[in-house]
Amino acid sequence: MADMSGDRGWAYFTPGRIKTEVLAGLTVALALVPEAVAFAFVAGVHPLVGLYAAFIVGLVTAVFGGRPGMISGATGALAVVMVALVAEHGVDYLFATVVLMGLLQLAAGIFRLGKFIRLVPHPVMLGFVNGLAIVIFLAQLGQFQVPGAAGASGHGVAGGEWMTGWPLALMLALTALTMLIIWVTPKFTKAVPAPLAGIVVVAALVVGFGLEAPRVGDLASIKGGLPAFHVPAAPLTYETLTVIFPYAVVLAAIGLIESLLTLNLVGEMTGRRGGASQECLAQGAANVVTGFFGGMGGCAMIGQSMINVKSGARTRLSGIAAALFLLAFVLVGSELIEQIPLAALVGVMFMVVIGTFAWRSLMIMRKIPATDALVILLVTLVTVRYDLATAVVVGVIVSALAYAWNNAKLIRVVSRDSVREPGARVYEIEGPLFFGSTDGFAELFSPETDPDVVIIDFLRSRVVDQSALQAIEDLALKYEALGKTLRLRHLTRDCHSLLNRAGQLIVDSDDDPDYQVAVDYSIRTGIFGSGH
Repeated sequence: MADMSGDRGWAYFTPGRIKTEVLAGLTVALALVPEAVAFAFVAGVHPLVGLYAAFIVGLVTAVFGGRPGMISGATGALAVVMVALVAEHGVDYLFATVVLMGLLQLAAGIFRLGKFIRLVPHPVMLGFVNGLAIVIFLAQLGQFQVPGAAGASGHGVAGGEWMTGWPLALMLALTALTMLIIWVTPKFTKAVPAPLAGIVVVAALVVGFGLEAPRVGDLASIKGGLPAFHVPAAPLTYETLTVIFPYAVVLAAIGLIESLLTLNLVGEMTGRRGGASQECLAQGAANVVTGFFGGMGGCAMIGQSMINVKSGARTRLSGIAAALFLLAFVLVGSELIEQIPLAALVGVMFMVVIGTFAWRSLMIMRKIPATDALVILLVTLVTVRYDLATAVVVGVIVSALAYAWNNAKLIRVVSRDSVREPGARVYEIEGPLFFGSTDGFAELFSPETDPDVVIIDFLRSRVVDQSALQAIEDLALKYEALGKTLRLRHLTRDCHSLLNRAGQLIVDSDDDPDYQVAVDYSIRTGIFGSGH
Protein backbone atom coordinates (compact mmCIF):
# COMPACT_ATOMS: atom_id res chain seq x y z
CA MET A 1 0.00 0.00 0.00
CA ALA A 2 1.23 3.48 -0.87
CA ASP A 3 2.45 5.68 1.93
CA MET A 4 -0.57 7.83 2.82
CA SER A 5 1.72 10.75 3.50
CA GLY A 6 3.27 10.64 0.05
CA ASP A 7 7.04 11.20 0.35
CA ARG A 8 6.83 13.59 3.32
CA GLY A 9 6.89 11.01 6.12
CA TRP A 10 4.46 10.39 8.95
CA ALA A 11 5.96 13.16 11.09
CA TYR A 12 4.32 15.57 8.67
CA PHE A 13 0.90 14.66 10.10
CA THR A 14 0.54 17.15 12.91
CA PRO A 15 -2.98 17.82 14.30
CA GLY A 16 -3.12 21.01 12.22
CA ARG A 17 -2.17 19.14 9.06
CA ILE A 18 -4.75 16.42 9.68
CA LYS A 19 -7.45 19.06 10.19
CA THR A 20 -6.49 20.78 6.92
CA GLU A 21 -6.53 17.52 4.98
CA VAL A 22 -9.87 16.35 6.39
CA LEU A 23 -11.60 19.71 5.86
CA ALA A 24 -10.24 19.86 2.31
CA GLY A 25 -11.63 16.37 1.75
CA LEU A 26 -15.03 17.43 3.10
CA THR A 27 -15.09 20.42 0.75
CA VAL A 28 -14.22 18.22 -2.22
CA ALA A 29 -16.87 15.66 -1.28
CA LEU A 30 -19.55 18.36 -1.21
CA ALA A 31 -18.48 19.52 -4.67
CA LEU A 32 -18.43 15.92 -5.96
CA VAL A 33 -22.10 15.20 -5.24
CA PRO A 34 -23.79 17.36 -7.91
CA GLU A 35 -21.06 16.57 -10.43
CA ALA A 36 -21.44 12.80 -9.98
CA VAL A 37 -25.23 13.02 -10.20
CA ALA A 38 -25.13 15.26 -13.27
CA PHE A 39 -22.64 13.05 -15.10
CA ALA A 40 -24.77 10.00 -14.31
CA PHE A 41 -27.67 11.79 -16.02
CA VAL A 42 -25.40 12.50 -18.99
CA ALA A 43 -24.54 8.81 -19.32
CA GLY A 44 -28.16 7.77 -18.87
CA VAL A 45 -27.69 5.78 -15.66
CA HIS A 46 -29.00 6.02 -12.08
CA PRO A 47 -27.39 8.77 -9.93
CA LEU A 48 -26.01 6.14 -7.52
CA VAL A 49 -23.97 4.70 -10.40
CA GLY A 50 -22.15 8.04 -10.62
CA LEU A 51 -21.81 8.37 -6.85
CA TYR A 52 -20.43 4.85 -6.46
CA ALA A 53 -17.90 5.58 -9.20
CA ALA A 54 -16.85 8.80 -7.48
CA PHE A 55 -16.38 6.91 -4.18
CA ILE A 56 -14.52 3.87 -5.50
CA VAL A 57 -12.35 5.59 -8.11
CA GLY A 58 -11.65 8.42 -5.69
CA LEU A 59 -10.63 6.06 -2.87
CA VAL A 60 -8.41 3.73 -4.92
CA THR A 61 -6.56 6.54 -6.72
CA ALA A 62 -6.17 8.51 -3.48
CA VAL A 63 -4.39 5.55 -1.90
CA PHE A 64 -2.33 4.31 -4.85
CA GLY A 65 -2.22 7.22 -7.32
CA GLY A 66 0.87 8.95 -8.63
CA ARG A 67 0.24 12.34 -7.02
CA PRO A 68 -0.99 12.98 -3.45
CA GLY A 69 -3.71 15.62 -3.50
CA MET A 70 -5.29 14.60 -6.81
CA ILE A 71 -9.00 13.85 -6.87
CA SER A 72 -10.64 11.36 -9.23
CA GLY A 73 -14.25 10.46 -9.87
CA ALA A 74 -16.97 10.29 -12.50
CA THR A 75 -16.32 12.90 -15.20
CA GLY A 76 -18.23 14.46 -18.04
CA ALA A 77 -15.46 13.67 -20.55
CA LEU A 78 -16.14 9.96 -20.03
CA ALA A 79 -19.91 10.28 -19.58
CA VAL A 80 -20.52 11.71 -23.04
CA VAL A 81 -18.82 8.66 -24.58
CA MET A 82 -21.00 6.28 -22.56
CA VAL A 83 -24.35 7.67 -23.73
CA ALA A 84 -24.67 5.64 -26.95
CA LEU A 85 -23.43 2.42 -25.31
CA VAL A 86 -25.98 2.59 -22.48
CA ALA A 87 -28.81 3.59 -24.83
CA GLU A 88 -28.15 0.72 -27.23
CA HIS A 89 -27.00 -2.11 -24.96
CA GLY A 90 -27.86 -1.30 -21.35
CA VAL A 91 -25.98 -0.58 -18.15
CA ASP A 92 -24.40 -4.05 -17.80
CA TYR A 93 -22.52 -3.50 -21.04
CA LEU A 94 -21.30 -0.24 -19.53
CA PHE A 95 -19.97 -2.06 -16.46
CA ALA A 96 -18.20 -4.61 -18.66
CA THR A 97 -16.71 -1.77 -20.71
CA VAL A 98 -15.44 -0.05 -17.57
CA VAL A 99 -13.71 -3.26 -16.47
CA LEU A 100 -12.03 -3.61 -19.89
CA MET A 101 -11.14 0.08 -19.81
CA GLY A 102 -9.40 -0.50 -16.48
CA LEU A 103 -7.46 -3.48 -17.83
CA LEU A 104 -6.21 -1.38 -20.75
CA GLN A 105 -5.10 1.33 -18.34
CA LEU A 106 -3.32 -1.27 -16.21
CA ALA A 107 -1.49 -2.43 -19.34
CA ALA A 108 -0.48 1.18 -20.05
CA GLY A 109 0.94 1.38 -16.53
CA ILE A 110 2.77 -1.94 -16.76
CA PHE A 111 4.40 -0.93 -20.05
CA ARG A 112 5.13 2.55 -18.64
CA LEU A 113 3.32 4.37 -21.42
CA GLY A 114 2.54 7.24 -19.09
CA LYS A 115 6.00 8.68 -19.71
CA PHE A 116 4.87 9.79 -23.18
CA ILE A 117 2.80 12.54 -21.57
CA ARG A 118 6.08 14.50 -21.49
CA LEU A 119 5.69 14.89 -25.26
CA VAL A 120 2.78 17.26 -24.68
CA PRO A 121 4.13 20.78 -25.34
CA HIS A 122 3.46 23.68 -22.98
CA PRO A 123 1.08 25.48 -25.40
CA VAL A 124 -1.05 22.32 -25.44
CA MET A 125 -1.10 22.38 -21.63
CA LEU A 126 -2.25 26.01 -21.66
CA GLY A 127 -4.97 25.19 -24.17
CA PHE A 128 -5.96 22.20 -22.05
CA VAL A 129 -6.46 24.18 -18.85
CA ASN A 130 -8.23 27.01 -20.69
CA GLY A 131 -10.56 24.63 -22.48
CA LEU A 132 -11.28 22.66 -19.34
CA ALA A 133 -12.00 25.87 -17.43
CA ILE A 134 -14.55 26.82 -20.08
CA VAL A 135 -16.08 23.33 -19.98
CA ILE A 136 -16.42 23.53 -16.18
CA PHE A 137 -18.06 26.96 -16.54
CA LEU A 138 -20.52 25.76 -19.18
CA ALA A 139 -21.37 22.72 -17.08
CA GLN A 140 -22.57 24.99 -14.28
CA LEU A 141 -24.99 26.91 -16.50
CA GLY A 142 -27.46 24.03 -16.38
CA GLN A 143 -28.03 24.87 -12.71
CA PHE A 144 -29.63 28.13 -13.83
CA GLN A 145 -32.50 26.25 -15.46
CA VAL A 146 -35.91 25.74 -13.89
CA PRO A 147 -35.84 22.75 -11.48
CA GLY A 148 -37.38 19.66 -12.98
CA ALA A 149 -36.43 16.47 -14.73
CA ALA A 150 -32.92 16.24 -16.07
CA GLY A 151 -32.64 17.63 -19.53
CA ALA A 152 -30.59 16.50 -22.46
CA SER A 153 -27.56 18.37 -21.26
CA GLY A 154 -27.50 16.26 -18.16
CA HIS A 155 -26.48 19.13 -15.97
CA GLY A 156 -28.84 18.06 -13.30
CA VAL A 157 -31.74 20.38 -12.74
CA ALA A 158 -32.58 21.08 -16.31
CA GLY A 159 -36.20 21.43 -17.18
CA GLY A 160 -35.29 23.03 -20.48
CA GLU A 161 -36.26 26.59 -19.48
CA TRP A 162 -33.95 29.22 -18.01
CA MET A 163 -34.76 30.90 -14.73
CA THR A 164 -36.16 34.40 -14.86
CA GLY A 165 -37.23 37.06 -12.39
CA TRP A 166 -36.77 36.50 -8.67
CA PRO A 167 -35.51 32.87 -8.88
CA LEU A 168 -32.74 33.93 -11.26
CA ALA A 169 -31.87 36.98 -9.15
CA LEU A 170 -31.70 34.85 -6.00
CA MET A 171 -29.56 32.20 -7.70
CA LEU A 172 -27.14 34.83 -8.99
CA ALA A 173 -27.00 36.61 -5.63
CA LEU A 174 -26.24 33.40 -3.71
CA THR A 175 -23.62 32.40 -6.27
CA ALA A 176 -21.96 35.81 -6.02
CA LEU A 177 -22.10 35.68 -2.20
CA THR A 178 -20.38 32.28 -2.23
CA MET A 179 -17.64 33.62 -4.49
CA LEU A 180 -17.20 36.69 -2.28
CA ILE A 181 -16.86 34.54 0.86
CA ILE A 182 -14.28 32.32 -0.87
CA TRP A 183 -12.31 35.40 -1.90
CA VAL A 184 -12.49 37.12 1.50
CA THR A 185 -12.00 34.18 3.89
CA PRO A 186 -8.24 33.64 3.31
CA LYS A 187 -7.63 37.29 4.19
CA PHE A 188 -8.89 36.62 7.73
CA THR A 189 -8.20 32.96 8.44
CA LYS A 190 -6.81 29.83 6.87
CA ALA A 191 -8.16 27.54 9.58
CA VAL A 192 -11.11 26.59 7.38
CA PRO A 193 -10.90 26.04 3.60
CA ALA A 194 -12.48 29.04 1.88
CA PRO A 195 -14.78 26.93 -0.37
CA LEU A 196 -16.13 25.08 2.70
CA ALA A 197 -16.79 28.40 4.44
CA GLY A 198 -18.72 29.62 1.41
CA ILE A 199 -20.85 26.48 1.23
CA VAL A 200 -21.63 26.44 4.96
CA VAL A 201 -22.54 30.15 5.20
CA VAL A 202 -24.75 30.19 2.11
CA ALA A 203 -26.43 26.90 3.08
CA ALA A 204 -27.16 28.31 6.55
CA LEU A 205 -28.75 31.43 5.03
CA VAL A 206 -30.92 29.45 2.62
CA VAL A 207 -32.10 26.92 5.21
CA GLY A 208 -32.39 29.44 8.06
CA PHE A 209 -34.50 31.91 6.08
CA GLY A 210 -36.35 29.26 4.09
CA LEU A 211 -35.30 30.74 0.74
CA GLU A 212 -36.77 29.03 -2.31
CA ALA A 213 -33.48 28.24 -4.02
CA PRO A 214 -32.65 25.01 -5.94
CA ARG A 215 -30.91 22.48 -3.75
CA VAL A 216 -28.94 19.27 -4.26
CA GLY A 217 -32.08 17.26 -3.51
CA ASP A 218 -33.71 18.77 -6.62
CA LEU A 219 -31.22 16.86 -8.75
CA ALA A 220 -32.09 13.44 -7.33
CA SER A 221 -32.06 11.57 -4.06
CA ILE A 222 -28.55 10.48 -3.16
CA LYS A 223 -29.66 8.03 -0.47
CA GLY A 224 -28.43 4.49 -0.96
CA GLY A 225 -26.52 1.58 0.51
CA LEU A 226 -23.03 0.19 0.17
CA PRO A 227 -22.00 -0.67 -3.39
CA ALA A 228 -22.47 -4.41 -3.93
CA PHE A 229 -20.28 -6.77 -5.93
CA HIS A 230 -21.90 -7.46 -9.27
CA VAL A 231 -20.52 -9.36 -12.25
CA PRO A 232 -21.69 -7.55 -15.41
CA ALA A 233 -24.47 -9.54 -17.07
CA ALA A 234 -23.09 -8.97 -20.57
CA PRO A 235 -22.44 -12.37 -22.24
CA LEU A 236 -18.79 -13.40 -22.54
CA THR A 237 -18.79 -13.70 -26.34
CA TYR A 238 -16.80 -12.35 -29.25
CA GLU A 239 -19.80 -10.25 -30.26
CA THR A 240 -19.80 -8.57 -26.85
CA LEU A 241 -16.11 -7.82 -27.19
CA THR A 242 -16.65 -6.20 -30.60
CA VAL A 243 -19.24 -3.94 -28.97
CA ILE A 244 -17.38 -2.90 -25.84
CA PHE A 245 -13.76 -2.85 -27.05
CA PRO A 246 -13.96 0.36 -29.15
CA TYR A 247 -15.67 2.16 -26.27
CA ALA A 248 -13.11 0.82 -23.79
CA VAL A 249 -10.18 2.05 -25.90
CA VAL A 250 -11.65 5.55 -26.22
CA LEU A 251 -12.55 5.72 -22.52
CA ALA A 252 -9.12 4.44 -21.45
CA ALA A 253 -7.37 6.99 -23.65
CA ILE A 254 -9.50 9.92 -22.50
CA GLY A 255 -9.21 8.87 -18.87
CA LEU A 256 -5.42 8.54 -18.97
CA ILE A 257 -4.84 11.76 -20.91
CA GLU A 258 -7.02 13.78 -18.54
CA SER A 259 -5.47 12.10 -15.49
CA LEU A 260 -1.87 12.56 -16.62
CA LEU A 261 -2.38 16.18 -17.61
CA THR A 262 -4.01 16.82 -14.24
CA LEU A 263 -1.06 15.01 -12.64
CA ASN A 264 1.31 17.48 -14.29
CA LEU A 265 -0.84 20.46 -13.35
CA VAL A 266 -1.07 19.43 -9.68
CA GLY A 267 2.66 18.67 -9.76
CA GLU A 268 3.41 22.23 -10.85
CA MET A 269 1.33 23.56 -7.95
CA THR A 270 2.80 21.26 -5.31
CA GLY A 271 6.38 21.07 -6.63
CA ARG A 272 6.36 17.35 -7.36
CA ARG A 273 7.32 15.33 -10.41
CA GLY A 274 7.00 11.78 -11.71
CA GLY A 275 4.37 9.20 -10.91
CA ALA A 276 2.88 8.86 -14.42
CA SER A 277 3.08 5.07 -14.60
CA GLN A 278 1.85 4.73 -11.02
CA GLU A 279 -1.14 6.92 -11.89
CA CYS A 280 -1.93 4.70 -14.90
CA LEU A 281 -1.89 1.63 -12.66
CA ALA A 282 -4.06 3.31 -10.04
CA GLN A 283 -6.61 4.52 -12.57
CA GLY A 284 -6.74 1.08 -14.15
CA ALA A 285 -7.21 -0.73 -10.84
CA ALA A 286 -9.87 1.78 -9.78
CA ASN A 287 -11.89 1.26 -12.95
CA VAL A 288 -11.66 -2.53 -12.79
CA VAL A 289 -12.98 -2.44 -9.23
CA THR A 290 -15.74 0.09 -9.92
CA GLY A 291 -16.93 -1.93 -12.92
CA PHE A 292 -17.58 -4.87 -10.58
CA PHE A 293 -19.33 -2.68 -7.99
CA GLY A 294 -21.86 -0.88 -10.14
CA GLY A 295 -19.91 2.29 -10.93
CA MET A 296 -19.63 4.13 -14.24
CA GLY A 297 -15.84 4.51 -14.09
CA GLY A 298 -13.89 7.71 -13.91
CA CYS A 299 -10.59 9.55 -14.04
CA ALA A 300 -8.87 12.56 -12.50
CA MET A 301 -11.03 15.68 -12.01
CA ILE A 302 -9.17 18.92 -12.50
CA GLY A 303 -11.86 21.08 -10.86
CA GLN A 304 -12.03 19.07 -7.64
CA SER A 305 -8.24 18.62 -7.65
CA MET A 306 -7.86 22.40 -7.78
CA ILE A 307 -10.33 22.79 -4.88
CA ASN A 308 -8.36 20.24 -2.88
CA VAL A 309 -4.91 21.70 -3.48
CA LYS A 310 -6.03 25.30 -2.98
CA SER A 311 -7.70 24.26 0.27
CA GLY A 312 -4.23 23.31 1.53
CA ALA A 313 -4.24 19.55 0.92
CA ARG A 314 -0.87 18.00 0.17
CA THR A 315 -1.21 14.32 1.11
CA ARG A 316 -3.29 11.27 0.29
CA LEU A 317 -5.40 11.77 3.40
CA SER A 318 -7.51 14.47 1.75
CA GLY A 319 -8.51 12.22 -1.16
CA ILE A 320 -9.27 9.33 1.18
CA ALA A 321 -11.34 11.65 3.39
CA ALA A 322 -13.25 12.96 0.35
CA ALA A 323 -14.16 9.42 -0.75
CA LEU A 324 -15.25 8.38 2.77
CA PHE A 325 -17.29 11.56 3.25
CA LEU A 326 -19.00 10.90 -0.06
CA LEU A 327 -19.92 7.37 1.04
CA ALA A 328 -21.18 8.74 4.35
CA PHE A 329 -23.42 11.17 2.46
CA VAL A 330 -24.95 8.26 0.54
CA LEU A 331 -25.41 6.04 3.60
CA VAL A 332 -26.48 8.37 6.41
CA GLY A 333 -26.19 12.02 5.41
CA SER A 334 -28.34 12.28 2.33
CA GLU A 335 -31.10 14.38 3.95
CA LEU A 336 -28.58 16.96 5.16
CA ILE A 337 -26.57 17.13 1.94
CA GLU A 338 -29.72 17.42 -0.18
CA GLN A 339 -30.46 20.74 1.57
CA ILE A 340 -27.28 22.40 0.27
CA PRO A 341 -28.18 25.11 -2.27
CA LEU A 342 -26.85 24.52 -5.74
CA ALA A 343 -25.84 28.18 -5.91
CA ALA A 344 -23.17 27.57 -3.28
CA LEU A 345 -21.65 24.73 -5.27
CA VAL A 346 -21.89 26.73 -8.49
CA GLY A 347 -20.05 29.57 -6.77
CA VAL A 348 -17.28 27.19 -5.72
CA MET A 349 -16.93 25.88 -9.29
CA PHE A 350 -16.92 29.41 -10.72
CA MET A 351 -13.98 30.22 -8.45
CA VAL A 352 -12.31 27.04 -9.72
CA VAL A 353 -12.84 28.32 -13.27
CA ILE A 354 -11.22 31.65 -12.40
CA GLY A 355 -8.28 29.89 -10.76
CA THR A 356 -7.87 27.27 -13.49
CA PHE A 357 -7.96 29.46 -16.58
CA ALA A 358 -4.43 30.48 -17.60
CA TRP A 359 -5.06 34.22 -17.79
CA ARG A 360 -1.41 34.88 -18.52
CA SER A 361 -1.84 33.04 -21.82
CA LEU A 362 -3.95 35.98 -23.01
CA MET A 363 -1.14 38.38 -22.15
CA ILE A 364 1.58 36.47 -23.98
CA MET A 365 -0.31 35.75 -27.20
CA ARG A 366 1.46 38.57 -29.05
CA LYS A 367 4.87 37.73 -27.62
CA ILE A 368 5.08 34.02 -28.38
CA PRO A 369 5.50 32.46 -31.85
CA ALA A 370 2.32 32.54 -33.94
CA THR A 371 2.29 28.73 -34.09
CA ASP A 372 2.24 28.44 -30.29
CA ALA A 373 -0.58 30.96 -30.07
CA LEU A 374 -2.51 28.99 -32.69
CA VAL A 375 -1.99 25.74 -30.74
CA ILE A 376 -3.30 27.33 -27.53
CA LEU A 377 -6.45 28.56 -29.28
CA LEU A 378 -6.92 25.33 -31.23
CA VAL A 379 -6.64 23.04 -28.19
CA THR A 380 -8.99 25.31 -26.22
CA LEU A 381 -11.64 25.26 -28.95
CA VAL A 382 -11.39 21.51 -29.63
CA THR A 383 -11.61 20.76 -25.89
CA VAL A 384 -14.83 22.77 -25.66
CA ARG A 385 -16.30 21.51 -28.92
CA TYR A 386 -15.30 17.83 -28.79
CA ASP A 387 -13.27 16.30 -25.96
CA LEU A 388 -9.95 16.51 -24.19
CA ALA A 389 -8.30 13.50 -25.83
CA THR A 390 -9.04 14.79 -29.34
CA ALA A 391 -7.82 18.26 -28.39
CA VAL A 392 -4.51 16.99 -26.98
CA VAL A 393 -3.86 14.74 -29.99
CA VAL A 394 -4.62 17.60 -32.38
CA GLY A 395 -2.40 19.97 -30.39
CA VAL A 396 0.53 17.55 -30.30
CA ILE A 397 0.26 16.83 -34.04
CA VAL A 398 0.11 20.52 -34.96
CA SER A 399 3.03 21.30 -32.63
CA ALA A 400 5.07 18.44 -34.09
CA LEU A 401 4.37 19.53 -37.67
CA ALA A 402 5.26 23.12 -36.82
CA TYR A 403 8.50 21.96 -35.20
CA ALA A 404 9.39 19.83 -38.21
CA TRP A 405 8.61 22.68 -40.62
CA ASN A 406 10.70 25.19 -38.67
CA ASN A 407 13.64 22.81 -38.44
CA ALA A 408 13.36 21.90 -42.12
CA LYS A 409 14.14 25.53 -42.95
CA LEU A 410 17.34 25.48 -40.86
CA ILE A 411 19.34 23.29 -43.24
CA ARG A 412 21.97 25.33 -45.09
CA VAL A 413 25.47 25.00 -46.46
CA VAL A 414 28.71 26.97 -46.55
CA SER A 415 30.90 26.04 -49.53
CA ARG A 416 34.59 26.76 -49.97
CA ASP A 417 37.59 25.46 -51.79
CA SER A 418 39.64 22.90 -49.87
CA VAL A 419 42.90 24.14 -48.43
CA ARG A 420 44.42 20.70 -48.04
CA GLU A 421 43.33 19.35 -51.43
CA PRO A 422 43.63 21.92 -54.22
CA GLY A 423 40.76 21.66 -56.66
CA ALA A 424 38.41 19.99 -54.19
CA ARG A 425 35.20 21.64 -52.97
CA VAL A 426 34.12 21.48 -49.28
CA TYR A 427 30.44 21.76 -48.26
CA GLU A 428 29.93 22.44 -44.54
CA ILE A 429 26.37 21.46 -43.61
CA GLU A 430 24.56 23.33 -40.84
CA GLY A 431 21.24 22.34 -39.32
CA PRO A 432 19.46 18.99 -38.76
CA LEU A 433 19.07 16.58 -41.65
CA PHE A 434 15.79 14.66 -41.34
CA PHE A 435 12.70 13.81 -43.39
CA GLY A 436 11.54 17.42 -43.46
CA SER A 437 14.82 18.88 -44.70
CA THR A 438 15.94 16.24 -47.24
CA ASP A 439 14.54 18.16 -50.22
CA GLY A 440 16.29 21.32 -49.10
CA PHE A 441 19.48 19.30 -48.56
CA ALA A 442 19.46 17.95 -52.13
CA GLU A 443 19.01 21.47 -53.52
CA LEU A 444 22.19 22.68 -51.81
CA PHE A 445 24.47 20.82 -54.26
CA SER A 446 25.32 21.08 -57.95
CA PRO A 447 26.89 17.74 -58.96
CA GLU A 448 27.16 18.73 -62.64
CA THR A 449 29.24 21.86 -61.99
CA ASP A 450 31.19 20.67 -58.95
CA PRO A 451 34.85 19.64 -59.27
CA ASP A 452 35.92 16.00 -59.38
CA VAL A 453 36.43 15.80 -55.61
CA VAL A 454 33.67 16.97 -53.23
CA ILE A 455 33.85 16.83 -49.43
CA ILE A 456 30.71 17.14 -47.29
CA ASP A 457 31.36 18.00 -43.65
CA PHE A 458 28.57 17.21 -41.13
CA LEU A 459 30.33 18.66 -38.09
CA ARG A 460 27.62 21.31 -37.56
CA SER A 461 24.77 19.07 -38.64
CA ARG A 462 23.01 16.03 -37.27
CA VAL A 463 21.74 13.05 -39.25
CA VAL A 464 18.45 12.36 -37.51
CA ASP A 465 16.56 9.59 -39.28
CA GLN A 466 16.41 7.07 -42.11
CA SER A 467 15.19 9.65 -44.61
CA ALA A 468 18.41 11.56 -43.99
CA LEU A 469 20.51 8.47 -44.72
CA GLN A 470 18.58 7.90 -47.93
CA ALA A 471 19.15 11.52 -48.97
CA ILE A 472 22.92 11.10 -48.46
CA GLU A 473 22.85 7.87 -50.41
CA ASP A 474 20.95 9.44 -53.30
CA LEU A 475 23.39 12.35 -53.45
CA ALA A 476 26.34 9.96 -53.45
CA LEU A 477 24.87 8.05 -56.38
CA LYS A 478 24.52 11.28 -58.38
CA TYR A 479 28.20 12.09 -57.94
CA GLU A 480 29.16 8.49 -58.69
CA ALA A 481 27.14 8.55 -61.91
CA LEU A 482 29.18 11.58 -63.02
CA GLY A 483 32.44 9.84 -62.18
CA LYS A 484 33.20 12.17 -59.30
CA THR A 485 34.49 11.38 -55.81
CA LEU A 486 32.36 12.21 -52.75
CA ARG A 487 33.82 12.14 -49.25
CA LEU A 488 31.76 12.40 -46.07
CA ARG A 489 33.23 13.74 -42.84
CA HIS A 490 32.09 13.87 -39.21
CA LEU A 491 29.39 11.23 -39.46
CA THR A 492 28.59 8.86 -36.60
CA ARG A 493 29.88 5.29 -36.41
CA ASP A 494 26.52 3.78 -37.35
CA CYS A 495 26.40 6.09 -40.39
CA HIS A 496 29.84 4.76 -41.27
CA SER A 497 28.63 1.16 -41.29
CA LEU A 498 25.43 1.93 -43.12
CA LEU A 499 26.88 4.08 -45.88
CA ASN A 500 30.07 2.05 -46.36
CA ARG A 501 27.87 -0.64 -47.85
CA ALA A 502 27.26 1.72 -50.75
CA GLY A 503 31.00 1.95 -51.32
CA GLN A 504 31.22 5.58 -50.23
CA LEU A 505 34.46 6.97 -48.87
CA ILE A 506 33.85 8.23 -45.33
CA VAL A 507 36.75 10.04 -43.72
CA ASP A 508 37.36 8.91 -40.14
CA SER A 509 38.02 11.67 -37.61
CA ASP A 510 38.84 11.55 -33.92
CA ASP A 511 36.06 14.06 -33.26
CA ASP A 512 33.30 12.15 -35.06
CA PRO A 513 29.99 12.53 -33.19
CA ASP A 514 28.56 9.63 -31.19
CA TYR A 515 24.77 9.83 -31.55
CA GLN A 516 22.87 6.91 -33.08
CA VAL A 517 20.67 6.98 -36.15
CA ALA A 518 19.71 3.48 -37.21
CA VAL A 519 20.69 -0.15 -36.70
CA ASP A 520 20.32 -1.55 -40.19
CA TYR A 521 20.08 -0.32 -43.75
CA SER A 522 19.67 -2.36 -46.91
CA ILE A 523 20.93 -0.79 -50.14
CA ARG A 524 19.55 -3.72 -52.11
CA THR A 525 15.96 -3.23 -50.93
CA GLY A 526 16.21 0.44 -50.02
CA ILE A 527 14.64 -0.30 -46.62
CA PHE A 528 16.04 1.01 -43.36
CA GLY A 529 15.91 -0.83 -40.05
CA SER A 530 14.42 0.46 -36.82
CA GLY A 531 15.81 3.66 -35.32
CA HIS A 532 17.16 4.07 -31.80
